[in-house]
Amino acid sequence: MATGRGLILQQHIDQQQRQSAGQILESVAPSSSTMKYSKAQPHTSQNPCLKKFQTQKAFSPKTCGKKYGRLNTGKHSSKKSSYIDSLPSEILLKIFSYLDVISLICIGSVNRNFFQLSKDNLLWYRMYCSSVFVKNSRWKSNMVVLVADKLSTFDLQEKPPGFWKTTYINSILGIRKRRINQILKSIKYNMGIPSNIEMIVKMSGLRWAITFKDASGGENVIEQVETLFTHSSLTLSWESLLWPSLGSVTKLKLQGIAPVFLDACVIPTKSGPQRFSLIAEYDITDLKSSKIIGYDHHINVHHLHPGLLIGVWKKDYEIAFVMATLHYHQILEKSILGFPDQVYTFPPHTPILDDIDPNYGLHGYQLHVDMHNGLRTYFCGTFRNLFCKKDYIRKGFLRLTAIGINDSMKHAPLIGKVGLVWKNITFQGYIQKCFMMDVTVFDETEKPFWCLSSPVKLLASKSSETHCNFMGQTFNLNYMDQEGKVKAELVWMNETEEYYIINLVLYLSTEKVNSWFATNY
Repeated sequence: MATGRGLILQQHIDQQQRQSAGQILESVAPSSSTMKYSKAQPHTSQNPCLKKFQTQKAFSPKTCGKKYGRLNTGKHSSKKSSYIDSLPSEILLKIFSYLDVISLICIGSVNRNFFQLSKDNLLWYRMYCSSVFVKNSRWKSNMVVLVADKLSTFDLQEKPPGFWKTTYINSILGIRKRRINQILKSIKYNMGIPSNIEMIVKMSGLRWAITFKDASGGENVIEQVETLFTHSSLTLSWESLLWPSLGSVTKLKLQGIAPVFLDACVIPTKSGPQRFSLIAEYDITDLKSSKIIGYDHHINVHHLHPGLLIGVWKKDYEIAFVMATLHYHQILEKSILGFPDQVYTFPPHTPILDDIDPNYGLHGYQLHVDMHNGLRTYFCGTFRNLFCKKDYIRKGFLRLTAIGINDSMKHAPLIGKVGLVWKNITFQGYIQKCFMMDVTVFDETEKPFWCLSSPVKLLASKSSETHCNFMGQTFNLNYMDQEGKVKAELVWMNETEEYYIINLVLYLSTEKVNSWFATNY
C-alpha cells in the first residue's frame, strides 16, 4: 500500500507541475486568434504581443521560475521539499493516517512541521483504540472508565498536542516491561547459567553494538554482524568499511540494543525506537600502550579488559576489526535492563552465615573451563570438590588446584590447531596460540561465584626446567583480575602435535571470599 500511495502522490506532483508550466506558457504565448492573424499578416512586427514573445531574450526556465515560482529549475530535492511543505495540513494528516506506529514516529524527525503534525491527537487516538493492548483488554470496566475519563473533560482535539501519543507510548513501555519480565522468567538455568540463551536473544530481538565517542562528543554506532554461541559465552564481531580514526576517538562503549516495541504477537524489528543498555566502557585514547595479545603479518590485536579485542593494521594504524567475548552469567540483564550511560546494578549478594564449619568458604568449589575460538572448542572440562587449606592462603588469594602437575590422569590435550580466526569485509587471518577462555566457578551451593570470558595467549616458558614425562616446549597461560587469577602450564607434544594441559591452578581473592561468605580469612 505504501508503494501505491507514493505513486499516486508522485503523479499528483507531476500533474501540478505540468499545469503550472502550462499556465506560464499560456500567459506569454500568443492566442489562437493571434496565430491566425500572423498567418494572414506575415509581418509579425505589427502584432505587439507576438513581437514581445519573439524578441524577449530573457525567457528561460530561470526567469520564469523567478516570476512564477512554478517551473522546475533542476534542484529536485529542494523543489519537492518546498512542494510538500506547501501542502495543506489536512492532506498531510490524511497521508499520515495510513502510516504505522514506527513510521509515524520516524516521520516526526523530518522537520518541525512534520513533528507538530505527527503529534495529532486524532491520529494517536485511532492508534490507541486499534492497538493490541486495548484489544486484549476485552474492554473490561476499568478500561472503559479509563478511556471515557480521557474523553469526557474535553473534546478530542482540545487535549494538548501529543496527549494521546504520550498515552500510547506509555502503554507500549508498560507492555515492554511486562514482556521483558516474562522473557527473563522463561530463562532456564543450569547451575545459575542460562542454557537457552540463544532462544531468549531471538525472542527479545536483542543485538549488540559498539559506540565510538570522539573528543567533541560525537558518536558513531556500529552494530554487530555475527554472533557465535558456545557452551558458556558468546562471541561478537563487528565489521565496517568506514571505521573512525583512532586518532580522533577517545572512548568505546559496548551496549546491548533491544527494540522498544515488544509484543508476544509481533516479531521484534530492527527499525523503530530502540533502547540502549551499557555493558562496558573502554578508554582508547592510548591504545598503543594496551596489551598486544597477538599479531600476524598485517595486524596487531590489542586486548582491553573485559573481553574486548581490537585489530589494528600495522601499516596505517587504523581499525581492522573488533571482537568481544561475553560470559552468559547476567549478560541478559546487563544487555536489556541498563541505561545508555550506566551499567545495570544488580542487588547485593546476601551471604549465608555458618558458625559451625571452621573451614566455611574454603571447600566445595566447582570449576568449569572452556577454551575455544568461537567456532571450535579446544578444551571443555569440569572439576569438582576443589578446596583450599588455610595454610595455602597467601598474599590475599586462596589456591585451588584443578590439574596437578604430578596427577597424569587429569592431564588433558587441546584438540585441534589452536588459534584465533579474525576477519573483516575484505580480509581474514589467523592468530596462532591465541584463543578465548571461559571460566565459571561455583560455590558449594552451586551458585555462580566467579565468571569470566576473556581472550588469552600461550607464552613460551622462560624457565629452563624440563619435565621428565614430557618431551617438548613448555607454555604458560595467565589471567588476572580483581576477583582472582588463573594459571595453567601446557606442553607441546611433538609426536601428536598438540598442547597438553599439565597444570591448572585457580586463585580466588580473599576479599571476594570474605564478602561472599561473611568470613574473615
